[in-house]
Amino acid sequence: MVVVPNTSTSTRKESSSVEKSYLIHSLDRAISVLEILSESNVPLSLAEICKQMNLHKSTVHRSLMVLERRELIQRTLGNRFHLGLKLYELGNRAVEQIDLRTRIQPYFRYLATQVGETVHLSILQKTSVIYLDKVEPNYGVCRNSKLGTSNPVYCTSMGKAMLAFQSEEIIEKIVSRIHFVRYTSKTLYTREMLLSALERIRRRGYAVDNEEIELGVRCIGVPILDENQLAIAAVSVSGPTSRIITQNVPMIVKHLQRCCNEISTMLANSKKKKTQKRSPFLKYNEN
Repeated sequence: MVVVPNTSTSTRKESSSVEKSYLIHSLDRAISVLEILSESNVPLSLAEICKQMNLHKSTVHRSLMVLERRELIQRTLGNRFHLGLKLYELGNRAVEQIDLRTRIQPYFRYLATQVGETVHLSILQKTSVIYLDKVEPNYGVCRNSKLGTSNPVYCTSMGKAMLAFQSEEIIEKIVSRIHFVRYTSKTLYTREMLLSALERIRRRGYAVDNEEIELGVRCIGVPILDENQLAIAAVSVSGPTSRIITQNVPMIVKHLQRCCNEISTMLANSKKKKTQKRSPFLKYNEN
């Protein structure tokens, strides 16, 4: 009796394997497109994206069509592409799901009651700070800090506080990518100005945004440090320049530093208990 191999089953398995491999590569290309668009300050053309990915136009075009259909990117009238609002929605949901926000909130809200001003929590992502949480009094004045949104690292107190407490390699990498925009007459607008400010921040342990991104608003930021004394997040107190004045800055700094030290201790103790798990904050500093 001759046994005839079931070639149809073998063929189906091979076909399924090839299809899975193609889907993985397609997904990888789509994510690469999103990362390229996120790093650009202007919309990019198909040709510009292809050049950065070193791929043929037809291959990249397929990824763009899928992303556009799912509203993850948008096309301009000039046939260029930029990130879509769907990503903002997904980003907000991701922010809401970060467990550490819940764990930090007791310290965070207590600080807000102590200082009576708007308090923010943020993380560092590339050349921006991402706002994770915010407690605002009824008379809050900060209009540029909605949850899930971002602001430039060089003109925010939390951005400068986190940047100052990074390794030299990370500082150089981030600073080299900054496109300086002068939002007000007090904005740091050169590499030299920023690096000089970072030295001062390291010496005193806190950063100040003195109307650098919004006139009439002053912010004081302090980093949350890990066991290596590197910043993994930051907390700030923000308010009008009429209330946050030179005389009360030391008091605000004292409350901020105590809050951040307590958070750092809590995270360190938690890490000891769960040595196999890493803080979700850390991934933002590795990209």
